[in-house]
Amino acid sequence: MGFASQVTHGRLGRARLIAMLAGAAVCVAATSCSSGPPGGVPGAGTEAPPITILTHGGNNGNGDIFLAPEGGGYQNGPEIITNTGRVAWFHPLPAGEIATDFRTQTYLDQPVLTWFQGGGGPGGGTDEIYNDRYQPIATVRAADGYMTDFHEFLITPWNTALILADKPATANLSSIGGPSDQQVIDGVVQEIDIKTGRVLFQWNSADHVPYRDSQMPRPGSASMPWDWFHINAVHLDTDGNLLIDARNTWTTYKVNIHTGQIIWELGGKQSSFTLKAGPGQVLDHDGEIFAWQHDPEAIGGGEYTLFDDESGGMLGSSRAVTVRLDLQTHVATLIKSDNQPEGLVAGVMGNAQTTRNGDLFVGWGNLPYISEFSPSGKLLFNAELPAGIATYRAYRLPWTPGV
Repeated sequence: MGFASQVTHGRLGRARLIAMLAGAAVCVAATSCSSGPPGGVPGAGTEAPPITILTHGGNNGNGDIFLAPEGGGYQNGPEIITNTGRVAWFHPLPAGEIATDFRTQTYLDQPVLTWFQGGGGPGGGTDEIYNDRYQPIATVRAADGYMTDFHEFLITPWNTALILADKPATANLSSIGGPSDQQVIDGVVQEIDIKTGRVLFQWNSADHVPYRDSQMPRPGSASMPWDWFHINAVHLDTDGNLLIDARNTWTTYKVNIHTGQIIWELGGKQSSFTLKAGPGQVLDHDGEIFAWQHDPEAIGGGEYTLFDDESGGMLGSSRAVTVRLDLQTHVATLIKSDNQPEGLVAGVMGNAQTTRNGDLFVGWGNLPYISEFSPSGKLLFNAELPAGIATYRAYRLPWTPGV
C-alpha cells in the first residue's frame, strides 16, 4: 500500500505521524528522495485515473486543471483536465516513473509545460520543458553531483531554473545532545542556466540554519539519515528574493538571492515574527500558523499563502492559509484559512495557488481531492480522484495548445 492511501482518511495522531514521516525518510538513504514522493506506487494501468466532480462551479475563465496523478493502479503522468473533468491531454510515463509539479510556465517569452519526471533508480530524475505543441525542448538537471529533487521546478522571469536537491552529509550534533557522526540530509537550492546547465547560485541549509531548529526527532541510530530540514519549495518573493520552505523546521525563509543570507524566518523555533490569529481565525494547538507546511507563495501587499498540512493532528484538518506580515512591528497575522472540505488531514504534499481572478486553487497532497475557493472562502469547485491516488501539487492555469 502506498503512502497516499495510508493517510487518506481521518485525523493522524502526532506520534503516528512522526513515525510515518521517519519511515518515509528512509528513502533518503538510497536516493535522497530525489526520485519522487515517498511511498509512491508505480503506475500499473494504461490510462489516466478518472475524476469525480463533487462541487460543480469555478467556471470562471481561470483555465484548465493541471495534475500529475500517481498510484492507485492507474497510469502515472502529467495530465490536463477541463472544468468538467474531461481529459484534455495526458502524457503516460514508463512503468515505475512518476511526474510532479506539472504546470504551465513561460520560457524565452513562450508558453511551455514543465514537470519533474523520475523513477526509483539512483540516477534521480529530470525537469522537463515541452512547448505548446507538446514537444520536448529542454531538460534541466541538478549540477555538481546532486540528484534533481521532485519538489520544485520554477523558471524565473530571466529564464533560469530554480530547483532543489538533497545533500547527504555527516554532522556533529554533540552540542544538542546527539552523536558526533550523525548522518543527515541537508537541503540545497540551485539556480541553473537552462541552456548550459551551469550553476549560477547555490544555497545549502546547513550553512544558514542550525540543526537544533528541526521539529523532526532524530533517528535511533547515527547511521540512519536524519531528514532534519526537508526542503520542499523555492519561490520568488515580490522583490525578487527567494522564499525557501522547510517542512521539518515548520519555517519559510526569505533569502537574499545574491548573498544567500536569511532576511527573515516565518514560523518555527526562530520566527522573526510574533504569530497572531486575525478575527475568526485560529492558530494550531502548538500556537503556530502552520506545521509540516508546503508551497509559500507571495501574493503582494505583504501577504503570503501556504499549504498547511497540520499532519500531526494539531488542528483537525489541513488547510490553505493566508498570512499578512508587518515588517515594522514584526507581527505575522493569519487573516484567512480555507479548510479541507471533507475535514481530512494531508499527511504529506499539497499546494495553494492564487488564480488570475483571485480564487485559491488547492491540491490536497496525498488526499485525492482538489478544490477551488473564492476570495471570501466559498467553496466553488471540489473534485475527487480514486482512492490511493496522490498528486503532489495541482494548478488551475490558462493554456492554449499551439498548432
